[in-house]
Amino acid sequence: MATAQDFTNPIRPTWCSGCGNFGIWNGVKRALAQSGLEPHQVMLVGGIGCSSKLPDYTYANGFTSLHGRPIPIAHGVKFANHDLTVIVSAGDGDTYGLGLSHLLNAIRRNADITIMVHDNRIYGLTKGQYSPTSPEGTRSKTSPRGSLDEPVNPIALALAADGTFVARAFAGELAHMVDVLAQAFTHRGCALVDILQPCVTFNPGFSYDYYRPRVYKLEEAGHDPTDFDAAWQHALEWPAHDDRIPIGVFRNIDRPAYWERLPVLHDGGPLVKQTRTWDEAAYDRLRANFI
Repeated sequence: MATAQDFTNPIRPTWCSGCGNFGIWNGVKRALAQSGLEPHQVMLVGGIGCSSKLPDYTYANGFTSLHGRPIPIAHGVKFANHDLTVIVSAGDGDTYGLGLSHLLNAIRRNADITIMVHDNRIYGLTKGQYSPTSPEGTRSKTSPRGSLDEPVNPIALALAADGTFVARAFAGELAHMVDVLAQAFTHRGCALVDILQPCVTFNPGFSYDYYRPRVYKLEEAGHDPTDFDAAWQHALEWPAHDDRIPIGVFRNIDRPAYWERLPVLHDGGPLVKQTRTWDEAAYDRLRANFI
């Protein structure tokens, strides 16, 4: 059985010292091992940003996509080979800004992928512009007088899209995050894990010291992840109220994944294992019709 060390490659991260991504990186490797996975069974898909460097530093299959586009790439990978555990590693800008429609459609379809969002509430790699999860009034290089936008509530959005697995973790609570990620990696269907990730350089106001006294674990509060109404009420607690931030699994229910409902995949197996024959006459007819 693989260990966390088996998912470590020789490439050293270039994140800032103290960055929450280090905790997430270690949590991912431990959760993959805890899930009983081997490196060859995992595909990590990144977008663009600090968060999307994680596949480079992890010994597993990896793919770097365009900004805002890792989710459709991951969905396509799962279609081609649903034997793989496919994980998106992207930021709040990547996922809740440019890629928001991809996120909602993946959740709505119950695409069998894990979408892991490094949510630092800022654009870190491009040096500190406000992001979709930045609070209203955030002063940044692109909003010197304060941003006018209301922040996105990713947990509420995912629940509204009828997500089958919706969770939040905190990079400063490693053991808890490992447990949440392991549940997400083995979930049947689309799993969203929004991870509170302190950016010590460009968003120091939301540091470890900010989150630690505020977070509380849903499971310790007796939350039932099959109770949608209770999950919805917890989803609205923060950022509306700044004193208590719930972390853990808001919702976890079972429903067939999208690929399971496609006969060509369900009956024939992964595309990469299906035999295809070349029909020259059929190709000529298609070419005549469309070219």
